[in-house]
Amino acid sequence: MRRILAALCVSLGLAGNASATDIAFSSGLTQHAFKSLVEDAGSALSYKNIAPASPLGLLGFDVGAEMTALRLNGAYWDAAMGGNAPPALVVPKLRARKGLPFSMDFGLMYAMVPSSNVQLLGAELSDALLDGGPILPAIGLRATYTRLLGVKEMDFQTAGVDATISKSFLIVTPYVGAGVLWMDGKAKGRIVTDAAFLAANGGAPLKEETVWAPRYFGGLKISPFPLFGITAEVEYSGLMTYSLKLGLSF
Repeated sequence: MRRILAALCVSLGLAGNASATDIAFSSGLTQHAFKSLVEDAGSALSYKNIAPASPLGLLGFDVGAEMTALRLNGAYWDAAMGGNAPPALVVPKLRARKGLPFSMDFGLMYAMVPSSNVQLLGAELSDALLDGGPILPAIGLRATYTRLLGVKEMDFQTAGVDATISKSFLIVTPYVGAGVLWMDGKAKGRIVTDAAFLAANGGAPLKEETVWAPRYFGGLKISPFPLFGITAEVEYSGLMTYSLKLGLSF
């Protein structure tokens, strides 16, 4: 866990020095490069777990600010960002989650990358199979969805299902989980009609790419004060992403 927190701090520190830019394609991509872009975007923009498996309860409510960071590798990011892709991408988010009957929770997420046209909407629905307690851990299932907004030349969405197990120890709650992530990217606008962009792919327009990938994650929630929690998480779904959330729970 110390390694997770150290990696998170290093990644966020590097990403904080990076300047984001619009996704506005400046050069063409091969079909293979477009698929790699879709895979990387799925790791960056999918709905992160960033919570233990225990349910909030019928009257429970959680709201917080979150940040996800990852390194950008590959010339296709330069093509997608006007030749000026930053070394790392930081995605700030606002999250809210509400407890429902039968140990279920529903959540919403909105993200907007500073100095960029990238915006993101997402939703989650989780069901605790085991609420957890002094002896037993909590076990939960979750379904998620995100959709990219603000980018004229690309439609992009993700969906995922995963399972999480967590156990509270006083003010500390570690958790781990795994699942599968579906990513779908479709080029549109000038990059599928302009001759210069078609030439980069051998004269053919870019086809829609749908990718399935396993995802693995682990994190730690610390609650140093009543109602307040700090959650750090690392996820691997093709790329390593690092997330940090500050939240209030009622």
